Amino acid sequence: MPSRHATRARGLADAHAASALSGPGLKTKLPRPAAPMAGLPRCEPDREPSRGRGQADLFQNLEERELLYALLCHCLPWGSAATAAAELVERFGTFAEVIAAPHHEITALPSVPPAAAALLKCVHGAALRLGQSSLRKKVLLKHWAQLRDYLQMTMAREPVEQFRVLFLDTKNQLIEDEVCNRGDVNHVMIYPRQVIKRAIELNATALIVAHNHPSGDPAPSQQDIDKTREICRAAATFEIVVHDHLVIGRNGTFSFREAGLL
Repeated sequence: MPSRHATRARGLADAHAASALSGPGLKTKLPRPAAPMAGLPRCEPDREPSRGRGQADLFQNLEERELLYALLCHCLPWGSAATAAAELVERFGTFAEVIAAPHHEITALPSVPPAAAALLKCVHGAALRLGQSSLRKKVLLKHWAQLRDYLQMTMAREPVEQFRVLFLDTKNQLIEDEVCNRGDVNHVMIYPRQVIKRAIELNATALIVAHNHPSGDPAPSQQDIDKTREICRAAATFEIVVHDHLVIGRNGTFSFREAGLL
């Protein structure tokens, strides 16, 4: 008789296999997981799902390593998926941090082949699109927490600094979310005239600007403060409001407005 863990592992894989990628642009489905292997209990759910509970509920309640395991079973054998899930969580911490990690950092782990890394980055790309689309028709000033979460997911693990501008209309709804420039590990060039020119092209009446610190520390430098003031002065000339400048780091987010710097 199969063990409880083996039975539950098989049920988890069957449920996830039912939702394998398919669609107009995909000719084939991802491979179905191989038969369960010994030594998987610590990577399988510790709680039996309630009778009648749907697949969505099952996956919502999985822990970080369990969710990665269920995902990786689509492109790795059971034992390999278990090892990769454990190593990824140990290296990066959470499911969100894993999928946001750069491709080269993911594949640096010996248990994660390129195909598995590609699948994780595909999930990350889908999450970013969902996050951005959910902000499209909202008044961003009333959804600061959601905006911060989106910027954290988008920028916190970038290996180089990037300068991003969210252009808003008269209702403070998002017109465009654009990366205006990329730099190196501790610097990015910011051109206020470029930002204002683009705002005028989009008929934007307000801005939220953001950049990331790859070091993880979101505290602004004096140069960050000076450049922010330049942007605010240039924007004021055209009656464009700068609502905030957010500095994104893995250790948190710094708001110029909350700090009284705007």
